[in-house]
Amino acid sequence: MSEETPFTPRLGRIGDQGKGSGRRASRKLRRAIAKLPRATRASFTGARSGAGRAAGTRGRKSGRLSRLHTRRVVVKVHIARGGRSGPGLYRAHLGYLQRDGVDKGGEGGVLYDRESDSVDARGFLERSEQDRHQFRIIVSPEDGARLGDLKSATRELVAQMERDLGRRLDWVAVDHHNTGHPHTHIVIRGRDARMRDVVIARDYLMHGLRETAEDLVTQRLGPRRALEIAQAREREVGQDRWTGLDREIDAALEGGRIELGEASGSGARFNRALKLRRLRHLESLGLARRLDERSFEMKTGWQDRLKREARRGDIIRTLAAEYTRQGRAVSFIEELKPGTDRIRGLVKAYGPEDELRDTRFLLVEDFDGRVWHVPAGAVDKAAPPVEGAVVELKRASTVARASDRAIAAVAEAAGGIWSEALHARHDPGSKPDYRLSLKRRLEALRRAGIGARLATGEWHIGEDFLERAASHEARASGGVRLAVLSWVPAERQVRFRGETWLDRSTDAEAPAETQIGTLRAQRQAWLRQQGYLGEGQDRLSDDQRARLRVMELTRASAAIAARTSREAVTVQTGDGFEGTLEGHVDLGAGRMAIVGNAKEFTLVPWREALGRQIGRELSIQRTERGLSWSLGIERARGLSR
Repeated sequence: MSEETPFTPRLGRIGDQGKGSGRRASRKLRRAIAKLPRATRASFTGARSGAGRAAGTRGRKSGRLSRLHTRRVVVKVHIARGGRSGPGLYRAHLGYLQRDGVDKGGEGGVLYDRESDSVDARGFLERSEQDRHQFRIIVSPEDGARLGDLKSATRELVAQMERDLGRRLDWVAVDHHNTGHPHTHIVIRGRDARMRDVVIARDYLMHGLRETAEDLVTQRLGPRRALEIAQAREREVGQDRWTGLDREIDAALEGGRIELGEASGSGARFNRALKLRRLRHLESLGLARRLDERSFEMKTGWQDRLKREARRGDIIRTLAAEYTRQGRAVSFIEELKPGTDRIRGLVKAYGPEDELRDTRFLLVEDFDGRVWHVPAGAVDKAAPPVEGAVVELKRASTVARASDRAIAAVAEAAGGIWSEALHARHDPGSKPDYRLSLKRRLEALRRAGIGARLATGEWHIGEDFLERAASHEARASGGVRLAVLSWVPAERQVRFRGETWLDRSTDAEAPAETQIGTLRAQRQAWLRQQGYLGEGQDRLSDDQRARLRVMELTRASAAIAARTSREAVTVQTGDGFEGTLEGHVDLGAGRMAIVGNAKEFTLVPWREALGRQIGRELSIQRTERGLSWSLGIERARGLSR
């Protein structure tokens, strides 16, 4: 040993176990490790060791500072899976990050990397096409405005990530200044410079990266001063979101109640005053009930409600800013009263809601002029309605799927167990691919905490399976069901040469004094001018609407035939057609899918599930019941009359 650390071993007798000293030492070691900071503790426990992980990640450089004095940084991480739509998914995300209005001057964002301040997204996308995944990171320092140019700080952060991971990363970033806190979006490829898959430990993404960023900002700006800490805590008093003060209140609850006792010292009195003011604010929100001047009882679920309010506030500020600036309140469709049957209106905007996950939002203005926010789960991202389209919103049904009912029927007969073999015996007419689809459905429900897969490969189906599966479906859609009544914008329908939704709507659906009522009157005047409506006639007859539908379909088919040099065919009862699902065309009577091959094409009614299948081989068959379709060699998926 060196002279600076002298060490003299004391040897015991050969074979001496120390009479339990080994166990005592082990307990002492575990207790000592438990007291270490998380980042330092990981190096002892091996939580960040192993291939592809942030091996040997060091603890905070600011470890001597308390958590309170360290500069705060919010870090959000999402791992995007490419799948079949990888290139398109990655391209859409980079396009959104570079959209107009995110730069300091209100212009589009500019990508940069470790070497250049301006990077062409095309090269990064070409390298990423075959990547199975990519890492999306948002870094938002609380004091980001004081950092000035965020590029150098971002490069330093990624360089430290590379040292922690032991590999060179392929990445781009863009700085956004369109919110109150300047922040940076970092996109890291799922492969490194040697084309090896990049795997990062969950603990590092959840904690280590944030600690690294906080160290970096603290080194640049210095520790948080006492005045800054006090001001930050005071700002939390009136916020309608989950805050650090709420976390302290929640920890002090006993039986749902909190009592603020005496405080000695200026610091303790200041903290007690902040909590008291915060509790009074929560009381004004209906989340707490005052028992006396220092005691409060919290309402059940107050924590979840605060977190929901924070989410709603973020949506209003970042996504619906255009409407709030005009003094128009944005309501949430979840606020629909139980007695409300439906809401009909026009699509006003459609755009990204979550900057990490590429989920989308929809704003709908009902016929009374109220603007509603529709959650991403209710919108088909593959085929969203255009601005001005007429839509209908309803509460999502809590009825289980037909496939869930089929699973429950087999499980009930088999004592709460389901398997492909049991289903085949219960329903001999079921096909293997159908049973496989049920198995995939069960796997999806299992990930949502519904049902359990046994070691034998069978599935345990509880008595409440149908109820929980139905609730899961309602939650997945945001509790809302969206139906498109007209894909053609309402204003275009006034002079539209074909049947439109305005021709079918009635005063009960859209009263005359509403915007739609005005458009319907203009439509009737145009139809009368064109000779479609006779003297004293204010609505088209069924025969007239049918003729308009046929005329428009014929024109659309002729236009596609001329553009693609193919023949348009009509699938009659008993006929079949095979081709590729090429896309869709929006007609006044509804959206039509384009299915074609090298020589022919046909137009068939659009179905919601088709949006995710564009580019795939499709086989359709018209029967007396309607139009059935199947993908490749898969079984028929449904009927469309």
